[in-house]
Amino acid sequence: MGRRGARGAGKDARLESIKAAHESEKAALSSRMEDYLEVISELVDLKGYATTLDVSQYMGVSAPSVTKMLQRLDEGGYLEYEKYHGINLTAKGAQVARGIQQRHGILLEFFSMIGVGRDAANLDAEGVEHHLNPHTTRQLRKFMVFLKSDPGVLARFSRSGGG
Repeated sequence: MGRRGARGAGKDARLESIKAAHESEKAALSSRMEDYLEVISELVDLKGYATTLDVSQYMGVSAPSVTKMLQRLDEGGYLEYEKYHGINLTAKGAQVARGIQQRHGILLEFFSMIGVGRDAANLDAEGVEHHLNPHTTRQLRKFMVFLKSDPGVLARFSRSGGG
């Protein structure tokens, strides 16, 4: 196989990888839906309840858009929603929200360990948290424990310009 053929095979594999990722995303909740569950969970933790107006303000979207999404999440069994009443996460919705919050926390800690500033780390975590495979999350957590077990590694990394 010539050089061009080998490169083409690599591109085919990449295309298949992209296709598989999109198919698995269709089966899972969308990132946007997960964001809603995460915000609702945070609001309930903070205030004891969440309203459509609260969600609208925190997500920067119109109240009618929030209402549509809440109806979808209600139909999916992630929350209990009655118009003009509070929003309650079901056990299923709370589990998804906790998973997102945990992934976000792990990513924030990792980014901090490697010297990424808090603002950039938060933005990056928001972008990545919805797309991590559970195995990847576990491996990342293990790697962080490994790094913490030898503080010299992180010190050397920082001194090398990596932090």
